Amino acid sequence: MSYDEVEIEDMTWNEKLQAYTYPCPCGDLFQITLEELRAGEEIARCPSCSLYITVIYDPEDYENAEPPTRGTDSKVPSAAPQPSEVEVH
Repeated sequence: MSYDEVEIEDMTWNEKLQAYTYPCPCGDLFQITLEELRAGEEIARCPSCSLYITVIYDPEDYENAEPPTRGTDSKVPSAAPQPSEVEVH
């Protein structure tokens, strides 16, 4: 059973991972790639735990989609580090 259902619009494009991401309760990120979306995949998995989410999106919107360019996501300013890029000391 899916941990949650998340709209693709609520996810963030992560340039480094080349994937849409969403925070996981374990502290890592659920991830789904553009290739997976093009293939009709709707499950974003966390690489650090067993949780996964169902991504709500229209597959037709991603058939020929290109990766978003940096700074096009209004939720994340272009100068802000992505969660996976933050160094822990």
